[in-house]
Amino acid sequence: MNRFGGTATLSSQQVSPASKTSLEDGLTAARDALLSLQKQDGHWCFPLEADCTIPAEYVLMMHFMDDVDVDLEVRLARFIREKQDLEHGGWPLYYGGHFDLSCTIKAYYALKIVGDSPDAPHMMRARAAILKHGGAARANVFTRILLAMYGQLPWRGVPFVPVEIILLPRWFPFHLSKIAYWSRTVTIPLSILCSLKARAVNPRKIHVRELFTVPPEEERDYFPVRTRLNRLFLIIERTASLFEPLIPQALRRIAIRRAEHWIVERLNGECGLGGIFPAIVNAGEALALLGYAYDHPYRDQCRQALRGLLVEEGQRAWCQPCTSPVWDTVLTCLAMQESADVDQKPVREALDWLIPNQILDAPADWQEDHPNLPGGGWAFQYANPHYPDLDDTAAVAWALYQADPQAYQGSIVRAADWLAGMQSRDGGFAAFDSDNTYYYLNEIPFADHGALLDPPTSDVTARCTGFLSLYGEPRHKPVVERGLAYLFREQEPCGAWFGRWGSNYIYGTWSVMEAFRLARVDTGHLAIRRAVQWLKSVQRDDGGWGESNDTYFEPQHAGQFERSTSFQTAWALLALMAAGDGHSHEVRRGIEYLLREQGSDGLWNDPWFTAPGFPRVFYLRYYGYTKYFPLWALARFHTLTRKTSA
Repeated sequence: MNRFGGTATLSSQQVSPASKTSLEDGLTAARDALLSLQKQDGHWCFPLEADCTIPAEYVLMMHFMDDVDVDLEVRLARFIREKQDLEHGGWPLYYGGHFDLSCTIKAYYALKIVGDSPDAPHMMRARAAILKHGGAARANVFTRILLAMYGQLPWRGVPFVPVEIILLPRWFPFHLSKIAYWSRTVTIPLSILCSLKARAVNPRKIHVRELFTVPPEEERDYFPVRTRLNRLFLIIERTASLFEPLIPQALRRIAIRRAEHWIVERLNGECGLGGIFPAIVNAGEALALLGYAYDHPYRDQCRQALRGLLVEEGQRAWCQPCTSPVWDTVLTCLAMQESADVDQKPVREALDWLIPNQILDAPADWQEDHPNLPGGGWAFQYANPHYPDLDDTAAVAWALYQADPQAYQGSIVRAADWLAGMQSRDGGFAAFDSDNTYYYLNEIPFADHGALLDPPTSDVTARCTGFLSLYGEPRHKPVVERGLAYLFREQEPCGAWFGRWGSNYIYGTWSVMEAFRLARVDTGHLAIRRAVQWLKSVQRDDGGWGESNDTYFEPQHAGQFERSTSFQTAWALLALMAAGDGHSHEVRRGIEYLLREQGSDGLWNDPWFTAPGFPRVFYLRYYGYTKYFPLWALARFHTLTRKTSA
């Protein structure tokens, strides 16, 4: 139910007293609602939902290990069933999305292994959809590897992932340092599983051969060619796989031992390897395969990490891909800092919670390329010291600086210096590494998801450059100049910026507009005017903004969707206000939209997924985005209009 029953209006150029009251009421309600969700120790953390691949893999992982929690699998299965799309019969990668073959295969297998009859109507619909799209042989690499471990297809149907990759030298075309952190943490334990030809226990002996259009042993087309370079890599990879039996056992033992040590060093307590679900699952299965006993502390850490990702909702349960406490906390702080005249004590409590989580001197993968650079970043999760996140770090440092640059000086200096040292050669910033731009690796057979790398992006570059501009340290001036130059180069012909870590062009454009505001770029700059023109051109009739995740496939539909959403409306409003258009007709209409859509609980609730984990293959719904971003936009508008009235 909406707070204002669909009648909120800000009808004049100058906000009228009645409209101002509506705005202030909405602002107060949103702020109070967010404060009610603050944890006792000061931080915020909202659920993070992905597609049904994650809960399905959780079920399959339990059967792989023969460690089945029957009550939990029943509740996970209930969640999976509820997410089936009645129109296409399968499971999408995001709410309202198109059929996805790999996600549907895993969901089907999980439901069947829990006990759903293949003759049940929902299973028949799913199976028909899978077969219509080519069957299980057409699934992506990760799904085929899972099926191979369950004995559903031969190992020749999956890429060659020998554990010896960990021994490759840095000059070799493939090296761990040349792929993203998430790829490293997923691949190393997976290489153990593939090299030892792991076999799921599968205690109920459930198969899914009915999902193949050709018997899997007879299938000859597991690797459709994507590009000419992919064809070349495929020939090399298929040839190399023939020589696997010739690998000396002594060499294999050395490689396995090296991989084992690599995993153990990064187990990361109760947050797990890399803090992400697939890496933790692979690590747990690899350790079991290497002979670690069930009650060994390492395996227990993996189990605890996976349980920590579960969201319990009574009769159903689901699993998050990771947790987002630092990101949620700092974005909530930034939203609340817009209202500088209200009590900032909760913000300071949250910032104080962040301080001890700064990663200063722990071993980390990024140090391999930057051995003399002192640490100073924050991770995305509660703990992930090997992999601090540049985006989170820039946002935290920004909030600390706005709160009290003197009180937080030590943390800010370490963060700023670390960020400046992590700039890539092209002037951009990536999420976890620098110069991770070996694009040819996305063409190897293993990388059919196209997400092997962590190159610089506009949104992360905007956050880093924006903070360093605000901080204003003279020795960082060249870094800021290169960052701004990168952003100007990345502007799309339509005037928007691509959103790598938020959906999509509206998010990217907000990120860059915010950076330009912090860097005091003239709002009359052509790049800013083009962005403003684009944002206004895609505003919807109801005053809001919306954008589909389909735009990662169809960029010509940038800024378009079937309806408006609260979080994308908030990003567009923040971008326009950052660009100096806070008093425009479009901004007033957007604020009206947010007030109309505000719920009786003071917050907003959209079912739409808010961000890609990896564009085209994996998407996320940050539950916090429908809470703090609308508050942020309302607060900035309130401050802006109040200054004008004064």
